[in-house]
Amino acid sequence: MTVFKAFLKVLYRCKMPILLYTIILLFFSGFQMQSSDNNLSFTASKPKIAIINHDEHGGISENLMTYMEKHCEVTMVDATQSQLEEALFYRQIHYIITIPEHFHNDFMAGKQPQLSVKSTGDYEASLAQLQLERYLEAANAVRLLSVSESELYANMEKALSKSISVSMNSELDTTALSKASFYYNFVNYALLAGCIYVICLILSSFQQEPVRKRTLVSSMNFARYHRQLLLSNSVLAIALWAFYVLISFVLVGNIMFSEHGLAYILNSFVFTLCALALAFFIGNLVTNKNAMNGIINVIALGSSFLCGAFVPMEFMPDFVLRIARILPSYWFIHANNFIQEITVFDSTACQELMLHMGIVLAFALLFVICAYIVGRKKRKIA
Repeated sequence: MTVFKAFLKVLYRCKMPILLYTIILLFFSGFQMQSSDNNLSFTASKPKIAIINHDEHGGISENLMTYMEKHCEVTMVDATQSQLEEALFYRQIHYIITIPEHFHNDFMAGKQPQLSVKSTGDYEASLAQLQLERYLEAANAVRLLSVSESELYANMEKALSKSISVSMNSELDTTALSKASFYYNFVNYALLAGCIYVICLILSSFQQEPVRKRTLVSSMNFARYHRQLLLSNSVLAIALWAFYVLISFVLVGNIMFSEHGLAYILNSFVFTLCALALAFFIGNLVTNKNAMNGIINVIALGSSFLCGAFVPMEFMPDFVLRIARILPSYWFIHANNFIQEITVFDSTACQELMLHMGIVLAFALLFVICAYIVGRKKRKIA
């Protein structure tokens, strides 16, 4: 109880850092959620392309041009070859199709004539290429079944006019899940930075010369003292976790009352225990208060960048993610992303989630053992 009372006195002096990291969490989370507040509606865009037609006959060449004009924005009709290549370089157009001479005659004769294309290689060029390939595949298939040229165009019109309607049967609010995933990914930084900074400050106060000497001459053995100090710091870590969870109900909304919300909360609680253990280990290892800012930048900021708290994992290089696997933040954030993708919490999904949490708990146990060893050795040296 004596240790806990002393802990509360020191904690009261550290209220400003806790408030600071909470404000940072609220600011960045709220800003990102407002900027990413969108729906799942999709509107097809028309890529800008240019077509150079060297086939004077027309026929299938003109039909191809008519089709591409419906699905793409055909521009720079009277431009020269050099002007088109310059426009392609500066992304004013994204795709150039060149129809060779005698294309119509060669196609009708079954010679499989080739079109010359130039592309910027971006997604708009890929969309134009898909439209071109769709037309050519349909034309080659219909040509074998058509008797006359007029019948060929009529059958192609029917084939290319067919479309497929897609409906989403999932009742999950994917926008809310995305917000929840981003929020709890960012909690990685808030928990690490808050726990490491405040717990290190508290432990450094306990390791000051007068306090340390009083502890050494007291009747309390090291194991009991170490356990009480760890439990006292766990009050801080769990209080931070509970506060951040309450904020998530406000920022994220009703999705937190679902199974997904419960999974996010449970996963963040497990990571809180790991952050507590890591901070306790660092606090026993480092006593210099001036070094704490550097430690926070290296561990909290570094792991947040490497493991996908700030930049989504799908945008990060594979070699970075392979390195990040040695950090507990990776498994915490990976579990958050996995929760976002779960449609049904069956045994397979739960086992996968428990595996991630188990790895984080293993890290926590390792840090507790290391903290005990370091603290005991320092006590013997003193």
